[in-house]
Amino acid sequence: MVCFGNMFIRMPHPKTKEMIQKDQEHLDKEIERLRSQLKVKVNRLFEAQGKPELKGFNLNPLNQDELKALKVILKG
Repeated sequence: MVCFGNMFIRMPHPKTKEMIQKDQEHLDKEIERLRSQLKVKVNRLFEAQGKPELKGFNLNPLNQDELKALKVILKG
């Protein structure tokens, strides 16, 4: 069962899983786009206020592979 708005619809499990994965990919792309725009806007704001650019603001989060490697290193 999948909820669409205020309705529940019965759908096959593989189709539902595929639909959710596509939605998640779309959301991840949109989040990344908004994050990149935010960095530019914050830099413009600081520039307009006469403040120096934020240090470390252009950092990116670790991806899954990097996070796993870091955990292995920390476990020793």
